[in-house]
Amino acid sequence: MSNTLDLLNWRYATKKMTPHQTVPAEKLDIILEAIRLSASSSGLQPYQVLVITNHELKKQIRPVAWDQSQVTDCSHLLVFAAWDNYTEERINSMFDLVNEQRGFKNEGWEAYRQKLLGYYPQRPAQENFEHAARQAYIGLGSALLAAAEQKVDATPMEGFEPEKVDAILNLAELGLKSVLLLPLGYREAEGDWLVNLKKVRRSTADFIINR
Repeated sequence: MSNTLDLLNWRYATKKMTPHQTVPAEKLDIILEAIRLSASSSGLQPYQVLVITNHELKKQIRPVAWDQSQVTDCSHLLVFAAWDNYTEERINSMFDLVNEQRGFKNEGWEAYRQKLLGYYPQRPAQENFEHAARQAYIGLGSALLAAAEQKVDATPMEGFEPEKVDAILNLAELGLKSVLLLPLGYREAEGDWLVNLKKVRRSTADFIINR
């Protein structure tokens, strides 16, 4: 079995984390860098990641996250927050960044910029937000694998009230809306009902379709 599959078999959605056990900075940095390097549609990276270590903020978030204990017991709470809309300014900023970093302009790339400028800003803001939110899920996948490689436990969460998390973190001021929560920390095996249970997934024959 490859190391990648070993890691995916090791990880699970940790239900109980050990309070006050801190994820080392170097491990956190690797996880965050894996998210930053993730693929995204048109390379726009239309989301950001907030790293919450302030315990008072975590205490405010927990009641609007189905009172899940990992929110306060974790070492770091990652909040994936997507752009609330695609604007000309945001699209141009990413294309300009590419040109600056690469040191030249490409005719095909500039034509693609104009294509996006003629398409995304004309769509409803909600449609654009939903598209941006899907990109955050790609980053989540990278985070889960990177965390497993670092032997850091992680619990992806959709069970929370986004509008209330947005208000707690003042995300509207940043033009962002919360999409996902990802507590990072270390499992407390004695208090976690899921830790020793068999990982169950559909069989390959039932899951993969060949044509």
